[in-house]
Amino acid sequence: MALSILAGRDRLSLDNGFDLRLLSALETLQARREGMELAGDDRELALCSNACLLARALERSEDRKPVFSDGQAVLAGLTAEEIAALAARWSRFSRENDPGLDLSEEALEEVKKNSVTAPASGCAGGC
Repeated sequence: MALSILAGRDRLSLDNGFDLRLLSALETLQARREGMELAGDDRELALCSNACLLARALERSEDRKPVFSDGQAVLAGLTAEEIAALAARWSRFSRENDPGLDLSEEALEEVKKNSVTAPASGCAGGC
């Protein structure tokens, strides 16, 4: 995902050679869909969805490459407790750094001001 225009930070170092990163909306939807496919029943859905989220969000700090290829690889490589702990950490990080729709009017104006692109020509609109 490219740097979010709203997020304070888009990566969280786990201080062990791995990072968690914010996911795009598309990546989040893909993780949910993959989780539903992996889950045998409703009781497995949370664990499978979290595993699929981590497959996208957990990366090596050094080269920013995914640690796992997919949710099934996460399920095979981590314990249920590790998956739950990392998913909870990612959730806190996401809430703290991706403010979503609850921005104050002042914060929204700041985002709009900082996201305006420069004119394509060098004449700054006076041509």
